[in-house]
Amino acid sequence: MAGRLLFHIVSGILGLYLAIRFVPGVEFKGQIKTLVIIGVVLGLVNFLIKPVLKALTFPLRILTLGLFSLIINMLLVWVVADIFFPRDLEIHGILALFWTTLVIWVLNFFFGLYGSGRKKVIVE
Repeated sequence: MAGRLLFHIVSGILGLYLAIRFVPGVEFKGQIKTLVIIGVVLGLVNFLIKPVLKALTFPLRILTLGLFSLIINMLLVWVVADIFFPRDLEIHGILALFWTTLVIWVLNFFFGLYGSGRKKVIVE
């Protein structure tokens, strides 16, 4: 469980960094430690709040064949950027938000693959 939280935090930090560097419309006006704090908040939000939202919107996700998960992810990135850190991180437009969310999602996916590949050994 702690490993999954760490994966979410690292993918949040790295995803935001990559989005700031490569996605047009994403501006960062802070120091590197602020970026780390934003990434940690995003990782915590993804780890704690996202499962609840996914459970609540399960029927919508079924009806849209999973595409509503993208809306949930975009909402969480937008909340972190515009509500918690409006002066430090600006995402201009829905397209920049989409690409930022996609970068973070891909990193979460690959870190999740790495985390699920480890086997637990129980010694008795």
